[in-house]
Amino acid sequence: MKRYEALAEELAESIASGQLRAGDRLPSVRESSRDRGISPSTVFEAYYLLEARGLIEARPRSGYFVRHAVASQPEPSASVPEMRERQVEVSELVFQVLGLARNRALTPLGSAFPSPMLFPLPRLALAMGKAARRLDPWRTVEDLSPGSAELRRQLGLRYLTSGCRVDADEVVITNGAMEALNLCLEVVTQPGDLVAIESPTFYGALQALERRGLKAVEVATHPRTGLDVDALASVLEKHPVKACWLMPNFQNPLGSLMPDEAKARLVALLARHQVPLIEDDVYGELYFSRRPRPAKAWDKTGLVLHCSSFSKSLAPGYRLGWTAAGRFAEAVARRKLMSTLATPVPIQEGLSEYLQRGGYDRHLRQLRQTLAQHRQQVLQAIARHFPAGTRATQPEGGYFVWVELPAEIDALALHQAALSEDISIAPGHLFSADHRFRHHLRINFGHPDHPRVEASIRALGRIAQAMNAREDSGGTRRSAGSSGSRHSSGTGAPFNEL
Repeated sequence: MKRYEALAEELAESIASGQLRAGDRLPSVRESSRDRGISPSTVFEAYYLLEARGLIEARPRSGYFVRHAVASQPEPSASVPEMRERQVEVSELVFQVLGLARNRALTPLGSAFPSPMLFPLPRLALAMGKAARRLDPWRTVEDLSPGSAELRRQLGLRYLTSGCRVDADEVVITNGAMEALNLCLEVVTQPGDLVAIESPTFYGALQALERRGLKAVEVATHPRTGLDVDALASVLEKHPVKACWLMPNFQNPLGSLMPDEAKARLVALLARHQVPLIEDDVYGELYFSRRPRPAKAWDKTGLVLHCSSFSKSLAPGYRLGWTAAGRFAEAVARRKLMSTLATPVPIQEGLSEYLQRGGYDRHLRQLRQTLAQHRQQVLQAIARHFPAGTRATQPEGGYFVWVELPAEIDALALHQAALSEDISIAPGHLFSADHRFRHHLRINFGHPDHPRVEASIRALGRIAQAMNAREDSGGTRRSAGSSGSRHSSGTGAPFNEL
């Protein structure tokens, strides 16, 4: 444990025990540095970490203070799927609901990206320009799949910092995480195979299964600790599962985080059954306290295909992702050559330059702090404005809150009504093969710069309150398509990461 982490843990324990109470002022950075014999930068890092976890707050010209606890809501219920084989048919609904996600007029509570204003785009542009000017023309030929050797080396170093040893030769650069995930899926399955997924799960995973003609079996989850490993063990005993597609770190839509012990059990279980794990880890860098290790860290047999990208944390439009595909790396690289051939070399070089100079880590520290602070504000707004009986997750990373509404409220009807007030949400229907999460929704808290977030949550609460009141008074539930809207929600191209 680093010195700033040790200091942060000591102070966190003091807050948890009541030794430091809400409103108490922490020693100044100068005082802590002098009294503990550590550098001011170490104290700053510790305070930044505690601030990101929502335990302390900075007050202008006053210092750091212990934060008043947020009135927490109960957690959503753990999922209890039927755990039987299902055909997957979700794309039409996904296209209809999410086709508007790019509309700037909407408050983007339904988006799958944080605000683009949180990204260091001018500095990235400088890195791209510098890399392009000195690019060896032969690199445009040499850096076909598996990709830039220097970028893969940089990614290998980042794996080390997360407690995971990955050889650079195992890494394949892709056009975003979705390409990495899809390539891995193609390598380890055949049409008609059965894939185990979480319940709820990322709708992009459902679309990928549907496109490839695969069947799904959904596995129970807990809203805080993610996949139920015992439930997966039962599924593996009863069904011919050929692969798992899971998100152990800050799962979309739950925001859940599997404990290390559960990840170790998961990898060991899959090794016994010789079932590959496609690990979607696109939110792992967006932690609020400590970088969680990927399941890949416990992989001894090369069965874990770890996938990630810069799309959620640095550069959405640059479309640069990768997979550390274990024993399947060569097969994935060949699939990449057969499909899109290569990821643009100048983008690889520019991002490699940015990583080498430490810009990415500086950006991530600020981004994590910003997201953690806005999480608290959004949770407070939900607690104030949503109907009694509403439950919400309190994620320790990422930028999604999973909300369970009273059972009488249909989230798709809420989505339609919200559109009429220029608000987008992601209704729970999208996150299961059987559309079972009908009174749930996913809310994005990654847009702190948007001026209408608080007002939009207040409006959503008002609409939900009205729906709940109609049900309580014996009214007829509104159908999913009966609410008028000023916006067209016609079909179009897939928006797998919108």
